[in-house]
Amino acid sequence: MLIRSRRLRTTTAMRDLVAETTVQARNLIQGHFVQPGNDSTEISSLPGISRNSVEATVRQVESDLKLGLRSHLFFGVPDPSDKASDAHAAHDHEGIVPVTVRRLKKEFGSDVIVMTDVCLCAYTDTGHCGVNEGPVIVNDKSVEILARMAVAHAEAGADMVAPSDMMDGRIRAMREAMDAQGFTQTGILSYAIKHAGAYYGPFREAADSSPKFGDRRSYQMDPRNAREGLRDALLDLEEGADALMVKPAMPNLDLIWRLREKTLCPIAAYHVSSEFSSVKAGARMGWLDEANLFREHLLAIRRAGADWIVTYVAREALEKKWI
Repeated sequence: MLIRSRRLRTTTAMRDLVAETTVQARNLIQGHFVQPGNDSTEISSLPGISRNSVEATVRQVESDLKLGLRSHLFFGVPDPSDKASDAHAAHDHEGIVPVTVRRLKKEFGSDVIVMTDVCLCAYTDTGHCGVNEGPVIVNDKSVEILARMAVAHAEAGADMVAPSDMMDGRIRAMREAMDAQGFTQTGILSYAIKHAGAYYGPFREAADSSPKFGDRRSYQMDPRNAREGLRDALLDLEEGADALMVKPAMPNLDLIWRLREKTLCPIAAYHVSSEFSSVKAGARMGWLDEANLFREHLLAIRRAGADWIVTYVAREALEKKWI
C-alpha cells in the first residue's frame, strides 16, 4: 500500500495542526548592552542593536514588554577608565549593571525577567574573562571576583545570573556566595557549553571586550569535543545551576539534543552575534530572505531541544511577526 505522507501537508491549517515545534515570545530572551551616560551608540556589526544608557534601556524594555517579550539578558559596557587588572568595577554595587537592574525592577517589578551576564571580559584591562598573571588566566582568583559580581547583581534584584566566564568551580562559588547573603531565590543560568571560535566578533565590538593578548582557548571549550561539554554541563548542575546554556547555537544543535537527552532542567541556546549579523549582511545584499532564515534558525534550535533562545532578533521577530 502506498503511504501518502503528503495528506498531512495539504494546507496551512493542516500543517499547523501537526506541527511539532513552535517559537513563541516566552521562548525568547533579548540581549541588551548598557553603557554609562545619556547617549546611545549604534553597533555597526549588529544592525538595529545599540549600546544604550540606563534610561534608554528602560524605555526599550517597556516597548519589548508590549510585544510579550518578558525575558532579557543584560551586558554591562563600563567606561574604559574603569577597566583594570583586578576588574574591580565588575562587582561594584553601583556599577552599570546593578543600577540598570534596580531601575528595571522598580519600573516593572515581576513583569520582567532580568538576567545578567557574569563575566570579567568587559572589566579587565586585558579583555580576558578572568584576571591574569602574565600570560596565564588565573582560575581561583577570578572565581572569587565572579562570585562577588554575582552577589552584586543578586542584591540589585536580578532574577538570574548568567556566568559566561568558563572558569572551573564558578557555579558552586556563586551559589554559595549568593546563598550566604540571603539571595537563595536568585537563579543561575550557566553557560555550560561555550566553545572558543570565530562566532563572537560582533559581540566583542559591542561589549568592548576583545582580548589584548592571546585568545580564550585555555578556558573556553574546544569545538572539536562533545563529551567534554556534556561532562562540564552535568558538573554545573551538581554545583547548583538551575538552567544550562549552549553557545553558539547553530553549530551545536547536536549538543543541545544530547544535553536534552541527559537532563530534565531548562536548556537555553545562544544564537550569537555572528549568527545574527551574517543573516543581516546577506539580507542587505539581497541574497536571502531574512524573515524565513531567522525563523528556520529559531525553529531548528527549538527542535533540537532548547527551551529558551538568547537572540538579538527576538524583538524584531515579534514586531514583524516572523514567528
